[in-house]
Amino acid sequence: MTFMELAKNRYSERFFDSRPVEQEKLDQILEAGRIVPTACNYQPQRFYVIRSEEALAKARAVTPFHYNAPLMLLVCYDMRTVWRNPGDRYYRDYNSGEQDASIAATTMMYAAEELGVHSVWLRGFDSKAVVDTFGLPENIVPVMMFAMGYPNDRAKPNGWHFKRNPIESFVTEL
Repeated sequence: MTFMELAKNRYSERFFDSRPVEQEKLDQILEAGRIVPTACNYQPQRFYVIRSEEALAKARAVTPFHYNAPLMLLVCYDMRTVWRNPGDRYYRDYNSGEQDASIAATTMMYAAEELGVHSVWLRGFDSKAVVDTFGLPENIVPVMMFAMGYPNDRAKPNGWHFKRNPIESFVTEL
């Protein structure tokens, strides 16, 4: 399968079965997030694996969008290791953390799909609640979570998945 086929076929899964994701596949997914390009190669991305019943219960307490997945990944960045752009007059406090973590998360999402592990990107949570619930250090900033696992017999793309705006609505030549 080409990357374009993978990208077109991947959809946000909301129907997971209880089968656990094999450690070998999880390792490959995490490795995909480790090797991504980051600003100045500072590598501020941090990943937290959520799969024990205790950890999953905590995740379910901070977001209703867990879809009973057997595995969740929390993707964060470390404020101590982000690249900062002191010369940006528009975004005076710009740092690369969210950008770098998002590149890692997107790469892991496609790596999972290639392995047959479905996912859904989650941002329906309060960052402070996540930090407090999981006891994260104050320098760690949550960016997103994945609910991940294998699809159950109800799995199918949402109707929105196939609705795409034309390329002209995204591209402007300067």
